[in-house]
Amino acid sequence: MGATPMMRQYWAIKKEHPGAILFFRMGDFYEMFGEDAVAASKALNIALTTRDKSSANPVPMCGVPHHALNTYLPRMIKSGFKVAICEQVEDPKQAKGIVRREVARVITPGTVMDPSMLEDKTHNFLVAIAISKRGFGLCAVDLSTGLLKVCEFTCDNSMVEFLSELDKIDPKQVLVPENLEQTHPPLFKELSASYGNITDRMEGWVFD
Repeated sequence: MGATPMMRQYWAIKKEHPGAILFFRMGDFYEMFGEDAVAASKALNIALTTRDKSSANPVPMCGVPHHALNTYLPRMIKSGFKVAICEQVEDPKQAKGIVRREVARVITPGTVMDPSMLEDKTHNFLVAIAISKRGFGLCAVDLSTGLLKVCEFTCDNSMVEFLSELDKIDPKQVLVPENLEQTHPPLFKELSASYGNITDRMEGWVFD
């Protein structure tokens, strides 16, 4: 049996947000499917079930009540996940066929603005890393306070000093060029070991 229209809609929206856990609104719940469901069930300590249990390859699924979003969302963000909130954008009673859904917002660990998701005594730094022949550049911003830090490291031990400064900053999200693994393997290895779950690769032109 092929996928239902609703599941085709889910996978189409998920394809547009491959790096985020998709909270897919279905009535009174936000549902997650596939790998998203497996990851979310572990992070939130909620039951993992399956859709189409009678099929040869049932799809993992889990869900949280929509009215409890503010309880579960901070736990996802603090675990280092990006979350895409997909809402029903038309009344199900008025819909002809599948209910239209759209992603209303995407929340990442470094772009949190809601006070309920922030810790009072620590900064919530989003860090971007730039690399040139001279060394390493680092920019850290706390969007909730407006604090901005910019550092440049150009000495012989620039990578060591750079990583030391990054540890002090304690970033909640790190942005790096998508080809970092090819251009600077040692740095990529260090970042993957320490910040792998919160590191996002961006197209190279973003850093030009």
